[in-house]
Amino acid sequence: MRTLVTCILIAASLALAADTQNVQGVIKARNGAMLIVQTADTTNLNVLLTDFTVVGQIQGALKVRHKQMSMAALIPGLAIQVEGAYNTQQQLVAKSIKFKGDDLQQAKKIQAGMHETQERSRENARELERHNAELQAQNEALARQQQDLTEQQKKIAANKATIDAAVARFGQLDDYFILDQAVVYFANGKVKLESKFHTDLVRLAEKAKTVQGYIIEVKGYASSVGSADVNQKLSEGRANNVTTFLIQRGRIPLTNILAPGAMGETELVASDKSAEGQAENRRVVVRVLQNKGMAGI
Repeated sequence: MRTLVTCILIAASLALAADTQNVQGVIKARNGAMLIVQTADTTNLNVLLTDFTVVGQIQGALKVRHKQMSMAALIPGLAIQVEGAYNTQQQLVAKSIKFKGDDLQQAKKIQAGMHETQERSRENARELERHNAELQAQNEALARQQQDLTEQQKKIAANKATIDAAVARFGQLDDYFILDQAVVYFANGKVKLESKFHTDLVRLAEKAKTVQGYIIEVKGYASSVGSADVNQKLSEGRANNVTTFLIQRGRIPLTNILAPGAMGETELVASDKSAEGQAENRRVVVRVLQNKGMAGI
């Protein structure tokens, strides 16, 4: 009897090993626990994360050591190696995911909006110009709808400003809608999250949970007063503390929050020549994002 059980277990192990797949690709988008991965032989591969998925960063000169990482590191633009097996929906259920440290740093730069976006901005401008030309050509036929057209033109102008700002800030995240935002401010040289901002962050977290396939993006900033190295660390500490609050108090799952971005002294929103301007620059911006594909666009 023991021999029969052993044979059955060996056969099951061999069958499972035969079903195991190893895939390399780049994360194109992320909707909660689902990664959309672009590989060399397929446009989009659905990779499903589970509570048992092991995420690791390849280290060492021989690339044989692995540092365990959080699922929050799995961001769009990251090159990954996935080991897993397909389920009945042809989704690759990830047993383990590995990536190189250099690839993660590059993906973070893309997420933080440091990637070159001028060509995308020009394409958006050309698309808006073509759209305006089409509206002008249809003006006579749409005379009876002039009031609606006027309102539509106002929306187009507002959308243009929003799109231009989003492209400049998000880089590779132009496939996402911004559904909500909260800004948290910090004292000079401090990274502690003050209790007066707790209510806004909890409200944002609760609203996010009503959105299908939502993602939370957290970016930390500092003023330009002092050394750039210190300010970079301050922005990182602020972003990490807000992220921790969202996970612990906001009950946001790790699969729905991106790795926090430390922006340092970049993207100042006010002049650092005054105390008021410095206070505005010492901030963390939290956004609720939804992939346009999930919204039916």
